Amino acid sequence: MKVLVIGAAGKSGEALVNEALAAGHKVTAFVRGAAQYKKANVRVVAGDVLDAAAVDVAVAGQDAVIDALGGKTPWKVTTMETSAAHNIVDAMRRNGVRRLLKISVVGAGESVKNAGFFNEHLLMRTFLRGLLVDKAGMEAEIEGSNLDWTLVRPPMLTDGEKTGVARVLSTEGGEKAHKIGRADLAAFMVQQLESSRYVRQAVTVTTT
Repeated sequence: MKVLVIGAAGKSGEALVNEALAAGHKVTAFVRGAAQYKKANVRVVAGDVLDAAAVDVAVAGQDAVIDALGGKTPWKVTTMETSAAHNIVDAMRRNGVRRLLKISVVGAGESVKNAGFFNEHLLMRTFLRGLLVDKAGMEAEIEGSNLDWTLVRPPMLTDGEKTGVARVLSTEGGEKAHKIGRADLAAFMVQQLESSRYVRQAVTVTTT
């Protein structure tokens, strides 16, 4: 499968690229600076995700898109992810690409029920306040599309080794999500590329 990873230069993006390559997919990395991105066996497309024409070039010819973008100033209210999602959805529609996987965050939508006390009462109301506004806008853009999307909502991300454990939590039971490694998150998302189990769903994924 031909897979476009948007935000490939970030930590989560790198984990997704590595996992997709290991699974035998043909990976295209969409990054801001091609000269600074060096990865064997990866096609690189440079551009700004807020540039609709650049996104269209990257999406053309793909079978699936994984969006690993994340804001760098979560305490500020921005529309970066919302605007990026709009461009990605439009490009996928124009190019006939249907499968979209997007990293969101625990605390978005119904997943607030899976947030631990610390995240729910401190981080989400202070440090992550701006991030959650943008995540909500992004999720609305994607959920309003007719694509085969899956929103993946992880809790705190870590850089540990892959454990092979990634659990999907129900929002009904109130089970709390605490941490997940980027490698485990990437493994879960790459598995979904060829699965219809969570199509048009938003899922909370955690290891602890």
